[in-house]
Amino acid sequence: MSTTSTGASRRPAGVYRLRGTVWRVTENDEGGLKVEVLTDGLWVPGPIGMVGLRLDRSTTRLTQKAIDSLPV
Repeated sequence: MSTTSTGASRRPAGVYRLRGTVWRVTENDEGGLKVEVLTDGLWVPGPIGMVGLRLDRSTTRLTQKAIDSLPV
């Protein structure tokens, strides 16, 4: 769990892959969601609309082993 600049804690909600794009979704204590996209080995802010891509049939939720092997 990490802490935001406002002091709210964030819980990982999942790391996903779709057509070569890897992104993660985190949730704060109030239920707010944040999306970050893996770009050149760094997690950068992503569009909140990517949250819905978790439901796409082609999206894969990464296992812990796959997450550990990401270039970060």
